[in-house]
Amino acid sequence: MAAEASGWFAGARSGIFVHWSHASVRGLEVSWPLVGGAPWAERPQSVPADEYHATAASFAPRPGAAREWMRAARRAHARYAVLTAKHHDGFALFPSGAADFGVGATLPGRDLVAEFVEAARAEGIRPGLYFSLPDWHHPDYPAFRDEHRPYSFGLRPRPTPEQWERYLAFLSTQLREILTRYGRIDLLWFDGGWERRADEWRSSELERMVRELQPEIVLNDRLPGVGDYDTPEQHVPDRAPGRPWETCLTMNETWGWNPDDHAWKSPRDLVHALCETAARGGNLLLNVSPRADGSLPPEQLERLDAIGSWLDAHGEAIFDTEPGLEPWQFHGPSTRRGSRFFLLLVLRPYESVAVRGVPIRRIAAARELRTGRDLEFTTRCSVPDRIFNRDPLGEVSIRIPEDSIDPVATVVELVVGD
Repeated sequence: MAAEASGWFAGARSGIFVHWSHASVRGLEVSWPLVGGAPWAERPQSVPADEYHATAASFAPRPGAAREWMRAARRAHARYAVLTAKHHDGFALFPSGAADFGVGATLPGRDLVAEFVEAARAEGIRPGLYFSLPDWHHPDYPAFRDEHRPYSFGLRPRPTPEQWERYLAFLSTQLREILTRYGRIDLLWFDGGWERRADEWRSSELERMVRELQPEIVLNDRLPGVGDYDTPEQHVPDRAPGRPWETCLTMNETWGWNPDDHAWKSPRDLVHALCETAARGGNLLLNVSPRADGSLPPEQLERLDAIGSWLDAHGEAIFDTEPGLEPWQFHGPSTRRGSRFFLLLVLRPYESVAVRGVPIRRIAAARELRTGRDLEFTTRCSVPDRIFNRDPLGEVSIRIPEDSIDPVATVVELVVGD
C-alpha cells in the first residue's frame, strides 16, 4: 500500500468529485445513456449511441471554469478533488496522441485536465484524476452499439485477441499521458474494472507503470486486484472497511448534470453524511456536475457553501481525526484527537446527552465547539467504584442549552485529562 494512503489521504475527510463530459450539452448523465441508461437509476436516460456521441463537437466550456469550481471547493474546505479525465464514453478531457475523440479534436489549444490541475493547486487542493478502464467508443474495446442493449455487466461483445492487444496499448498510452504531463498527481481513481478480469486488464503491469510514473500516488480499488483504499458508493457503510476508505456521494441522484433531477439532498443531510463518514475514519468525496459551459448549478454551490460555513466552525472535529467512541458509549457519531472527543450531534438533543465508559474523575471540560461555551455536566458510576476505585469508568451527562444547538449539527467537545 502506498504510504500516502495512510498519510494525507487517511485524514483528508473531504474531497470533491467532478463528473463532466460532453453529455452535459444535453443534460445527460455521463456515459450511461448511450448503453440504455444506468441500471440503478429510477428514471434512466437513454439515447441512441450515435446521438449521445454527437454532442462532443459542440462541447465548448468557457475558460476559467475550473478555477471557479476549485474556489467553491476551497470554501467547502475540500482537501482534494478528482476530475473525470475520461469516463466510460471515451471522451478525453485532455489532448491525446492515441485517439482523436476528445478535446484535442473539438477544442484545439485547450486541455481541460491541465486547467483543472492548475486550478486545484492554485487553491491548495490536491489534484486527482478519474480514468475509466472501459472505453465504450473505441473500436477495439469494441465500441458499444445500440444492438448490444440491454447493457449487462461484463457480458458485452468481446474483442478478438488482436483487438485486445491494441486496446491495452491504447489504454497504457493514455494513462501515461495523464500521469506525465501535469506534474504530481496525488490520486488516481480507476473505474469500470468489472468488465474484465485482473489478468485481462494486466492489473499488475498497469499498477507498476503508474507507480513508476507517480511514486507518491494513491490508487483506489477499482482496477481489479490493485488499490490502496476502498470506495463504497452512494452510502456510508455501517462498519468501516479494514483499511483507508472513501465514500463517493452525489448531491442529487445523478453524477452528471441533469436538469430534470430535483432530488437534492439537503445541506444538513450532506453535513451529517460527512459526520458519519469521519466518525468511521473515512473520507467523503462529494460530487459536483458542471453544466456544458463549465458553471456549477446554483443548488450545488449553495450546498458547498453551507458545508463550508458549518466546517468554518466545526472543522476541528472532522479533519485529521480518528474514530471516537464506541456505539455503546455514545448514541451517535464521534471523532477523536488525542484526549479530545468530539460528539457529532446529528440528532437534535433534548436537555442532555450521555457518554458512557469514560474515566469520570478525569473529565476536564465539556464545551460547545462552535462558541467555546462551557457546558454543565454531571458524572456517575457504581457506588463501589466511586468508593474504592481511584480512576472509575462511568457516565457523563452533558446539559445542552437550547441556545447552544446548531441548526445543522451541534458539536460537543469532551476533554479527558491525564
